[in-house]
Amino acid sequence: MPAGTPGAGDVCSGGHAETHRVVLHNGRPLADGLALDREGFRFVRHDTKVADFYDPAEIKRIYYPEMEALVRRESGASRVVAFDHVLRTENDELRETRKIQEVVRRVHNDFTDWSASQCIRALMGDEAEALLRGRFAIIQVWRPIRRPVETWPLAICDARSPADGPIVEIQLDCGGTAQTYAINYDPDQRWYWFPRMCRDEALVFKVYEWLRDGRDRWTVHSAFDDPWPARSAGLTHPGR
Repeated sequence: MPAGTPGAGDVCSGGHAETHRVVLHNGRPLADGLALDREGFRFVRHDTKVADFYDPAEIKRIYYPEMEALVRRESGASRVVAFDHVLRTENDELRETRKIQEVVRRVHNDFTDWSASQCIRALMGDEAEALLRGRFAIIQVWRPIRRPVETWPLAICDARSPADGPIVEIQLDCGGTAQTYAINYDPDQRWYWFPRMCRDEALVFKVYEWLRDGRDRWTVHSAFDDPWPARSAGLTHPGR
């Protein structure tokens, strides 16, 4: 499966995708009770001092330390290393002008057991093998960078529902080799979204966990086409 490149669309080949209608629950009323190790995600108020998200140097200088502090606070980790960022938009003109990526319209988790280990080896160099013998996690942060999100918001699946099986490994061709997980549909999966997310709000979610003790190990998610963005602003979505 080719991965989307900056400025281009997300082109998929191989495999078999199915479309299902699911109920989406408004997560805002539940935000204070969510936990990374249980549901797999947290919804938090978090401002940023970044003025220009289209400036990679500014993101690395300002946003990376901000995210390290946020993830440390939300996860309790003793050490956090920020290592990647991706800008996405459904606006074709903006994507081509800014050379950023398209939204991902398929349910997925960004790391597998294999690709998470490969990521640590690529990122941490000589420390990697020692770190891989202990607990580590990969945690992502998703946020709007300009106006409130009205199109293609992010939906996320409660990890307590059947979100970790049955899963399917997906091979990506993106200049190197990577793997992600897809997931088969289950009517008992419980999905959430956070209507009209603003720039000072962030969704923090776990995409890999080393421990296998019953806590959440990954959190599948996808952008989705909200057919009622105006109603969502008033929190009256039928999936509420």
